[in-house]
Amino acid sequence: MELKVFQELTEQIDLECFYMTPTQLEEKTIQLIDLHHFIESYNQSLKVIDYINHPINIIEDNGVKKGILFYDLKHDLPLDLSTSEAFKNQHQLQELWFVFVEEDHISKFNKHIDFLVENSIEFFFNRIFTFNFFQSIIHTLK
Repeated sequence: MELKVFQELTEQIDLECFYMTPTQLEEKTIQLIDLHHFIESYNQSLKVIDYINHPINIIEDNGVKKGILFYDLKHDLPLDLSTSEAFKNQHQLQELWFVFVEEDHISKFNKHIDFLVENSIEFFFNRIFTFNFFQSIIHTLK
């Protein structure tokens, strides 16, 4: 990601998220950078609708509203899948996507598959990906 784009994104967050704590601002900045880079790598025609109000980002894909949740296995944060389903219904999303964000190259997805099974992710999300942020590589798991 270019420095100019990064600066523009962080300025946008600073303006729109002035009420957040420094930790929340950092998390929101990471979320927006992940979203922006994922769109650059996956399909640049995706349009961002909302990212501010929830960890699930709302996008539009050829007129269809979808939600994208980014997750980093290294941080091992709890997931509230019922909230994700309620968010999908409330915002009239046609699909939910779950994206593992990785910094390192991955050739085996065993830990991802185990996490998906243990948390029943495949029942709540229509598409599941791994996204190597630095290499801009996306693998479809579902």
